[in-house]
Amino acid sequence: MGRFISFIIASCVVKISVVPPSIDPSSTSHLISSCFCTLVCVPYHVTSFLPKYLATMSTIHPESESHSEKSSTNKKGGNLSGDGLFVGDVETLEAQGTAHFSRLGWKRLTVVLLVEAIALGALSIPSAFATLGMVAGVITTVGLGLVAIYTSYVVGQVKLKFPEVAHYADAGRLIWGRFGYELIGAMFALELTFLVGSHCLTGAIAFGNLTENGTCSLVFGVVSAVILLFLAIPPSFADVAILGYIDFVSIMAAIGITVIATGITYGKSTHVVDWSAWPKDDISFVDAFIAITNIVFAYSFAVCQFSFMDEMHTPKDYVKSIWSLGLIEIFIYTLTGSLIYAFVGQDVSSPALLSAGNLMAKIAFGVALPVIFISGSINGTVVARYIHGRIYKNSVVRFINTKKGWTTWLALIAVITIVAWVIAEAIPFFGDLLGIMSALFISGFTFYFPAIFWFQLIKEGKWYEKKNLFLSFVNAIVFLIGMVVLVAGTYSTVVDIKRQYTEGTVRGAFTCAPL
Repeated sequence: MGRFISFIIASCVVKISVVPPSIDPSSTSHLISSCFCTLVCVPYHVTSFLPKYLATMSTIHPESESHSEKSSTNKKGGNLSGDGLFVGDVETLEAQGTAHFSRLGWKRLTVVLLVEAIALGALSIPSAFATLGMVAGVITTVGLGLVAIYTSYVVGQVKLKFPEVAHYADAGRLIWGRFGYELIGAMFALELTFLVGSHCLTGAIAFGNLTENGTCSLVFGVVSAVILLFLAIPPSFADVAILGYIDFVSIMAAIGITVIATGITYGKSTHVVDWSAWPKDDISFVDAFIAITNIVFAYSFAVCQFSFMDEMHTPKDYVKSIWSLGLIEIFIYTLTGSLIYAFVGQDVSSPALLSAGNLMAKIAFGVALPVIFISGSINGTVVARYIHGRIYKNSVVRFINTKKGWTTWLALIAVITIVAWVIAEAIPFFGDLLGIMSALFISGFTFYFPAIFWFQLIKEGKWYEKKNLFLSFVNAIVFLIGMVVLVAGTYSTVVDIKRQYTEGTVRGAFTCAPL
């Protein structure tokens, strides 16, 4: 399967890379159609090789055969409901599926969280520093990072106290019943789909930069979507964790190249770089809050934590993961934001890789391609796991180790990716796309929902009791932070999107213009 996916990805990238820079964008419609058809039809084509793969996935190991033989005397055949889709008996498939999705240790959890968290967030921090100034930028980055570590700890406490919680939406049911389940489930699905869209947009920006906008930007968006689709096919987070090592090396190398390149340029520069310890003089409320929401976006790892912990073989070890992740994030974000802003000044771009100069930006984007697509695909996997598991809650299909399981899984991944591509084309500017996600969704998943969880699910006794007084105060502050980000962040982002469209500073939606 890995070779098949690699072949398809390479084919799409080659198809785009060979387009001459001088090609008329209007003549590239056939490329859009071709790639989009690949995106839509991929589940059908992939199922053609599934029988052989399923034979491997569904093979009953020697130690399971005795169980199968023993249970066969109590069952009428091996198929479920007689539909011929399932290989082997149901109990064996249940056992294999449970074992397959219970292989995540705390070290791999850290890697998966790093993959999900340290990606686009790091690329938006320097421009936030340029708006807020060095002092406010550092304080906001460190402060919000510590808050995110605490709220992630609360999320983990909920999972340990209520092991049946498999996704964030399940926690919503605990506090608000069916309404909470549906509301938070919708927010969960939308947030992760928006995240996939943001990676699709970043991939299109990267391909445009690498080819000097050699073809219609819509084509780059479709190619990015196809790559994200294929990388999201493995349904187990333990499998994705292996790619996480490549992902982490990729983002660190890209950031390192950008920092070194901007530092060299700074050293050779004859003029003074206009960075400041304080916010810029003409800063508006809208600009300031968009910068804050971009930092908030960088700490969005709590949204997937329930889903990841559900695959842990020792869930109580999650504390090691969140402290490792949180401190690594704070260090990387603070260092990246401060250094690149100090070297570039007010002209720093977003994503930050664009600030490295033409040649070095190409190199940085090339190195960053793995993180753009691996981090983006894992969000698609999480939302697909949530939806797929909800549809097939009481069926072995949810384990994705049968033909029907794989067929429905691939179709669902394709639909999610198409919706994400539409979002990327409808909001084709990096900072505001991150801002709207932070305001509408991350404000809840990282701040006010964990605070509510503590008050309703974790706290023992009255909030004003001596043992609870300090944490009651802390969680009340966290809740207020979430509410402020939700209201002020949404207002600021909507105003800025409207302003940019009015002033024509960004390209229109669904056009071939460069990003």
